[in-house]
Amino acid sequence: MNDSRPTLWHIDISHYSEKARWTLDYKEVPHVRRAVTIPGAHIPAAMWLTRSTGNFTFPVLQLEERTIGDSTEIIAALEERFPEPALYPADPEQRRRALELEDFFDEELGPHIRLLAFHELGKDPERFEAVIKRSGPASLARMSSGAVSYARTFTGLRFGVRSEEAAERARGKVLTALDRLEAELGSGEYLVGDSFSIADLTAAALFYPLVVPEGGPLPTDEPGPKGLERFRAPLEERPGYRWVKETFRRHRRPAGAAAATVASRA
Repeated sequence: MNDSRPTLWHIDISHYSEKARWTLDYKEVPHVRRAVTIPGAHIPAAMWLTRSTGNFTFPVLQLEERTIGDSTEIIAALEERFPEPALYPADPEQRRRALELEDFFDEELGPHIRLLAFHELGKDPERFEAVIKRSGPASLARMSSGAVSYARTFTGLRFGVRSEEAAERARGKVLTALDRLEAELGSGEYLVGDSFSIADLTAAALFYPLVVPEGGPLPTDEPGPKGLERFRAPLEERPGYRWVKETFRRHRRPAGAAAATVASRA
C-alpha cells in the first residue's frame, strides 16, 4: 500500500461520508478508504484518530501530516491541496454564498434527515436487517434480529430516533430544506453561479437518504422503510427532488480504480 495516499475513514451509508467521498472522486484524488461498519465503533476510532481535536464522528481524512475530522473541514483541506476542479467559486461573493449554503444544509438538513431515516428504519425491522447485512460485517449480519436490536439501541441512544415528536420535527426540517433548495435554484441549474460548487454537492449528498439517486450509497432497486416511502411519495415530482437525481447523474463521478482503493473494514 502506498502510504502517501490520503486515507478516508468513513461509514458506507452516511450522507456526511458521501460528501467527502464525492469530493475525492470529483477531484479524482487517489486514496484509500477504510469503512467502520459496526454501529458505534466509529466514535472511539474518530476520537483516537483526531485526538488532538477531539472529533468523535466520521468521516475522518488522513492527508499527508494532517488528520481532519468533519466533512466541511475535509473538503476545505482537499480544495486547498487539490484545487482543480474547483468546488469553491472564484468570485468572493459567490464563494461566500456557496459556503453559507453548505453550512445551512449541514446544520438544517443533515442531522434531521438522518434522524428521520433511522426513526423509520427502527419501525421496519425487515428493512433494517437488510441495511445491516449490506453494510455491516458478516459476523454482525449473522446475528440477524440481534443485530437489528443492537443497531436500534445504538441509534436510539446516539440520535434520539425513537421519539415520534423528534421525527415529526425532522420531517418539517427536511421540507424546509427542500423549500430552501428550490428557492435558491429558481429556474437555474446550480445553487450559486453557473457551475457546480460545494453548495450543490452538499445539498445533493445530504438529500440522498430521501431521494436514493443512482450513483448514491444505497441501491435504487430496494424499497426504503415504509414510513420513509410514505413521506417520499408526494415529493417525487418536486423540482428539488428531481434536481438531486439529476445532480448525481451529471456530477457524481464513480470511484474508479485510479481514484480510490477500498481497504479492509473494521
